[in-house]
Amino acid sequence: MPASTDHLDQSITFVPVHIALLTVSDTRTKDDDVSGDTLEKRVKDAGHILCARTIVPDDQAKITAQLKLWIGDPRIDVVISTGGTGLTGRDVTVEAFRALFEKEIDGFSALFHQISFAKIGTSTVQSRACAGLAGGTYLFALPGSPGAVKDGWDGILKWQLDIRHRPCNFVEIMPRLLER
Repeated sequence: MPASTDHLDQSITFVPVHIALLTVSDTRTKDDDVSGDTLEKRVKDAGHILCARTIVPDDQAKITAQLKLWIGDPRIDVVISTGGTGLTGRDVTVEAFRALFEKEIDGFSALFHQISFAKIGTSTVQSRACAGLAGGTYLFALPGSPGAVKDGWDGILKWQLDIRHRPCNFVEIMPRLLER
């Protein structure tokens, strides 16, 4: 069952999350990054704080370097990327993300595929959307299409990045992510 406003406890005060957006593409620019624009609008409309946004090429070392910068920045709670999650030789976003994960959030991929399957059928198997934690920062890798970005945000992240969402959400456990 999709999340809805019925799952928001209005007695809890909304807490904006600090988010960085990464577009992975050899061809996109600021002028034609539709998926990045889609994410930015949704992040801001939800009341979160956009801390950074950039585009990097489909190069594992460059993706990893950017992720490490943001993971090391205490002002950034969440990184969401778009692009590079497919099956071609240049699609290396997932490899870059997984190289940094301390914990993988397996349910994110499973739920993303469930939502995607309802819209595009078996074509969802060509996506390797993934999520995990590194250095107390949430990392989410979404496919590069605007539709996939909408599925990931509207179906999962909008709710899990809202402290009011019940019965649980990613925000309420943020203070404990670095526990040992």
